[in-house]
Amino acid sequence: MPDPSPADRPGSQAALRRANRDRVLAGLRTAGEAPTQADLVRRTGLAPATVSTIVRDLRRDGLVTVAEVGRRRRVRLRAGAAGVAVGVDYGHRHVTVATAGADGLITAERRAELAPGLPARDGLALAAGLLGEVLAELGAGIDDLAGIGMGLPAPIDTRTGGVGSLTILPTWVGLPAARLAAEAFGRPVVVDNDANLGALAEQRWGRGSGVDALVYLKLSEGVGAGLIMDGRLYRGPAGTAGEIGHTTVDEFGALCRCGNRGCLETLIAARHVADLLRPLLERDVAIGEVVARARAGERAFARVINDVGLRVGAAIADVCNMLNPQMIVVGGELAQADDLLLEPIRQVVSRRGIPSATDQARLTTAGLGARAHVLGAAAVALEGANHIPSSFAERTV
Repeated sequence: MPDPSPADRPGSQAALRRANRDRVLAGLRTAGEAPTQADLVRRTGLAPATVSTIVRDLRRDGLVTVAEVGRRRRVRLRAGAAGVAVGVDYGHRHVTVATAGADGLITAERRAELAPGLPARDGLALAAGLLGEVLAELGAGIDDLAGIGMGLPAPIDTRTGGVGSLTILPTWVGLPAARLAAEAFGRPVVVDNDANLGALAEQRWGRGSGVDALVYLKLSEGVGAGLIMDGRLYRGPAGTAGEIGHTTVDEFGALCRCGNRGCLETLIAARHVADLLRPLLERDVAIGEVVARARAGERAFARVINDVGLRVGAAIADVCNMLNPQMIVVGGELAQADDLLLEPIRQVVSRRGIPSATDQARLTTAGLGARAHVLGAAAVALEGANHIPSSFAERTV
């Protein structure tokens, strides 16, 4: 398994088109005053015909507007209001609301802590308040948005639109997640699993740009995976694909919140790391402190991170043997450990993986960091608003 590097990544014609589209949008964003198409050609280095085609598509998708300016009736472009979407990252302990455009840059953001066991409706009311704050900062209204997306730390059953587990996110069990969110926010909401959203964001704006086979592994309070296969998110027929945290690694191990015993999550989740260090500290510890003290040379903290990496490496080796991904992206709280976590993962994957399945697989931490999930939520809102791809339509039940 090669080390993370800025080397060229394998891609497709679709990836090239996405990259060119992003270059044009970046040119629009950085140009200051709305540029002409000729300005965009100079800024991006793309062929005039390529820029013209992208501008046409962006107009169709509502991401830019075109105006005739001056006596020479020159065509000038500006980012349209319809190109701004809201992402909501609803976690076990926090909720984040942010606005972002098609370039993946966050324009406004708010975060609040969630009390343990907070009912879903109360959490959504809190999120709606944060949404009001970000819209006020932008000077926009709810109807100006391209759409709203929301991620939950649980499998979302595509048949019902609700949480697909009775215990993983108990305050949401039996509730129509998308419908409740739409009532709280005043607009239809696309709802998906947060690891899926992390995978989408990393493929669109992060280190997975141009990668058609990607595994995004979320290591936080919960553990899950988002799977990009053949360039598209794979959810499975009921939306539960990627629940790697609830694969059994010790049949007689600790009880997991999913109801089984010895799940991978019971050994590598953020709370497990805190539990291991509690006898030493006699208090709870945040992952940021664990990483800082490990980097400072404190042996117990470094050992805990290393042990988690070994466990994760075994799971990733199995995933590589089954799916043969081009890239594995580690996100979530534990990704803060970066090389301290990646090195033991890499060692185990090299030892346990089939060489042809692992030699070309790149292992890296999330390029979008803690914002991967909220940006993924904004991405599905943008894609749903522009009818790309059709598979997202099922999320708005």
